[in-house]
Amino acid sequence: MMEFIWTVTYAIVVVGLSTYGLHRFWMIFAYLKHKNKEVLPLGTFKDLPLVTVQLPIYNEVYVAERLLRSVAEIDYPVGRLEIQVLDDSTDETSALVATVVAELVGKGIDIQHLRRGSRHGFKAGALQYGLERAKGEIVAVFDADFLPPANILKDTIHYFTDTKIGMIQTRWGHANRSYNMLTRVQSLLLDGHLLIEQTARNRSGRFFNFNGTAGFWRKSCIAEAGGWEHDTLTEDLDLSYRAQLAGWKFIFLPGVITPAELPVDMNSFKAQQHRWAKGAIQTCKKLLPRLLKSNLPFKVKIEGAFHLTSNFAYLFLAILALLTRPAAREIHPGFDLLVSLDLLIFFLASLSIVTFYMVVLIEIGAKWWTGFFYIPALISVGIGLSINNARAVLEAVFNHQSDFARTPKYGITAPLQTWHDKQYRSIKNLMPILELGMAFYYGYFIWLAIKLQLWSWMPFLLLFLAGFGYVSILSIFQRPLFSKRTASKSI
Repeated sequence: MMEFIWTVTYAIVVVGLSTYGLHRFWMIFAYLKHKNKEVLPLGTFKDLPLVTVQLPIYNEVYVAERLLRSVAEIDYPVGRLEIQVLDDSTDETSALVATVVAELVGKGIDIQHLRRGSRHGFKAGALQYGLERAKGEIVAVFDADFLPPANILKDTIHYFTDTKIGMIQTRWGHANRSYNMLTRVQSLLLDGHLLIEQTARNRSGRFFNFNGTAGFWRKSCIAEAGGWEHDTLTEDLDLSYRAQLAGWKFIFLPGVITPAELPVDMNSFKAQQHRWAKGAIQTCKKLLPRLLKSNLPFKVKIEGAFHLTSNFAYLFLAILALLTRPAAREIHPGFDLLVSLDLLIFFLASLSIVTFYMVVLIEIGAKWWTGFFYIPALISVGIGLSINNARAVLEAVFNHQSDFARTPKYGITAPLQTWHDKQYRSIKNLMPILELGMAFYYGYFIWLAIKLQLWSWMPFLLLFLAGFGYVSILSIFQRPLFSKRTASKSI
């Protein structure tokens, strides 16, 4: 009976992973088909609309001043730009912000330092608090680690001459792409999402999402969609789907790039990935039934389903990692056939990833041959994250509540800068020990595969060993030796 359950579960997992792999091929096709479809404003404003720039921050002592000074340089007429610093900080960040705000006010800049009586709703609550006080009909949002260029409004504002447009998303740049191996992998992952996926969805007429920052909203769109809600950890994805279900149109502008700082340590990266994965499944539970019951075209519904459920792939991957047993030939009569099919499907799924990120490298102007190094590293990191993100998926499925854990930022943009002596660290947990155990688990399997001469398994096993080993070792050794202030809760 156990062997039957193992086989059925294994088959479900492999089919699930291969399905998401095939969907990735569709993404490549849709991107290549539509990438040259130019989207232009319907017209230009005779009188530019009033814009409110919202800057939600919480304990951002290393990047807050950089953000404020960057936003103050935005090229837009005096009297038509309002800046709100939505500051929920509990440390010295507030005093720093107050000093910079006073200086900018003295220079004639319309900037307000807003502090709430409580941190109810975290980031979503802060944005809603600011929205209720905003004078602008267009609202821009920038997180603390972003560096909006001076021309950002001039490159985007005229798209709002189309009264059906509710949101405009720009593409993230990466100010510290080359800082270390982890930032290089992250930049490739994000370029895949923000260049290929967002372009493919938007230009092909599917739903896509506001990425939480570096975007612009029509204030009436937010209000009509129900405002910012904090019942999920991804308030950006939640509002995006509610607004599009209400009939609003979105635009993605891949040619308008807003630089940002990537997490430089593994624990911060894992905290960010956990929040994104959990919030996406929470949003899936909340809005997928509404999407499927709507009168929208089937193509929108099916892509929305793939989009909102995509993090289940991490759960499938984690289960696959636990079910793998190279010695199973001894107890499964049909094992050789199963292995052949499994390796074929794993190859096809891996081929979709390799093809996808080769396209990414070509599109961002990188040397294509670097993919032979970075793509296996990316696959390994994805495998290493599977336990962390599978936990996030299960927490969402079973309604385990947790606070918004923000990603610590250290103001790192240059290769020689260090972050090890800085405050703010992600929450400590036992996940690195489990991940290290998985690394040893696969080390044993490699020894067993050599013993049984299962050479076809070696690439598969080495990727899993490298992934769990890399993620667990960095997670353990990048923790502070002494207690540091954590970033367990955020806006």
